[in-house]
Amino acid sequence: MFTVKQLSKMAGVTSRTLRHYDEIGLLKPSRVGDNGYRYYGEESLLRLQQILFYRELDMPLEEIRKIMGRRDFDMLKALEIHKESLGKQMERTKRLLVTVDNTINHLKGKKIMSSKKLFEGFSEEEQEKYALEAEQLYDPETVRESNRKWKAYSAAKKEAILAEGQTIYVDMVAAMPKGAGSREVQAIVERWRKHMDYFWTPNLEQLLDLANGYNDDPKFKANFDKIHPDLAEFMGQAVKVYVEGKK
Repeated sequence: MFTVKQLSKMAGVTSRTLRHYDEIGLLKPSRVGDNGYRYYGEESLLRLQQILFYRELDMPLEEIRKIMGRRDFDMLKALEIHKESLGKQMERTKRLLVTVDNTINHLKGKKIMSSKKLFEGFSEEEQEKYALEAEQLYDPETVRESNRKWKAYSAAKKEAILAEGQTIYVDMVAAMPKGAGSREVQAIVERWRKHMDYFWTPNLEQLLDLANGYNDDPKFKANFDKIHPDLAEFMGQAVKVYVEGKK
């Protein structure tokens, strides 16, 4: 049996977190002593591990509680699914590491990369998800319509769309020294705006929110940082100039 303090240290969570999990019925202690101390046995430890796996997927606590509270919840099956998911994540991380290393060498002048190589490690599914995540800030029907629109494209068309998007960001990096308000950069912003039509058509306010999200949202910024560490912030500045010029 482990106390709250012992378990929090072992699992890397705070004592407050464990108490909160108890309060919301997500993780009850195996027993409570006469002194009011919570004690956790193996079953509780396995349940906590499962909770932390789900938290790694950014799943809300209420959703975790519902899933793990079902009568047909199978912990072994859940672990097998986690294993498969982590395996896929590991493979993708390996590909991204190779891409990052190649980009570092490219920026140091040791190895010249093509525009396509800059985006190796980003699958079509990831590119699609990347574009659609922004839409989830708005109307759900927009997301569904964008999904239908994307799925209607042929494989060749999808490849062409993704290649076009890659070129836009590479061109933007090359034009960054000219300034966000320069004619060259604003022309690239216009290309970017038209490119978004393949997925959805944001209004000016949504366009600015999307560009700001590239820098404010850790997931978006992490992807842009792989291209250039200043690209996300620069996109926000350039699109702001573009939007103000359209009003």
